[in-house]
Amino acid sequence: MTTPSTPPTPYQQQAYEQPAAPQHPQAYQQQGAQGAFYTSPIPVRRATLGDAIASEWTKIRSVRSTMWTLGVMIVLLLGIGLLSALAVDLSDSDLGSTPVLSLGFFGVLLGSICVITLGVMTIASEYGTGMIRTTLTACPSHARVLSAKAIVFFLLTFVLTTVMTSIVGVLQTAILDADTPSGEDWLRSTVGVGLYIATLGLLSLAVGTLIRHSAGAITVMIGVVLLPLVLAIFMFAESLSKVQQWLLEYSIPNQLSNFYDASVTASGPSGWEPLWIMLAVTAVALGGAYLAMSRRDV
Repeated sequence: MTTPSTPPTPYQQQAYEQPAAPQHPQAYQQQGAQGAFYTSPIPVRRATLGDAIASEWTKIRSVRSTMWTLGVMIVLLLGIGLLSALAVDLSDSDLGSTPVLSLGFFGVLLGSICVITLGVMTIASEYGTGMIRTTLTACPSHARVLSAKAIVFFLLTFVLTTVMTSIVGVLQTAILDADTPSGEDWLRSTVGVGLYIATLGLLSLAVGTLIRHSAGAITVMIGVVLLPLVLAIFMFAESLSKVQQWLLEYSIPNQLSNFYDASVTASGPSGWEPLWIMLAVTAVALGGAYLAMSRRDV
């Protein structure tokens, strides 16, 4: 004897029957537990480079380490620049042929360490914490992520360095009551230095992308900045004189001093040539960073 089957209730029939998903090219659909679809009224669009730049700007200005690093850089630029001017003024010594703006060189050189650190941390810290997975999930284009980081970092460091070197230059000229530097001198010691330091920071970002380790990348970059000059100082052999001269001419501290007309060598890069050299080296490093990042899953 068979038991007659009971017809399904409307609720059971709705649970078994799965309605067709609504078709809408810009709607976000989510299937619920009962098989129904929810259509969001918010349109969905593809992420653009502008969205990635906005995201990177939010990240770099909201991280506490950014404020500390840039704060130390400002203190070094202002503090060492003003202390140098005050020391010369109190000693009543004559600068002679030394450009007054060159007194800001030491502050910029030490401040560049802060830029190097921030450039590496901009991307290497995300690899260390694993946040790079979240970044690439939100923006799957590796090239777009790296481009956004490079643009935000370059503009931030360029503007900050240019503004601070301009302030230091004005204060040094006022303290020492020196002759007003020419327009070319002002341009190279402010905008030129800002471009050079920002490009050096981009090189650090590229090295951080390749190494993906904060401490290792920072160590490599500090070696790139200081090691050639240190090696050249201790090369006493006559057979190494040409190597010593080359290291002195193309070391980053000497190239940076060219923007202040205070080079320690009579030959080598001069004027704006150090900037073109740094741009070429950074372009090669960034090309390698783009290639390496595009071939990695994360």
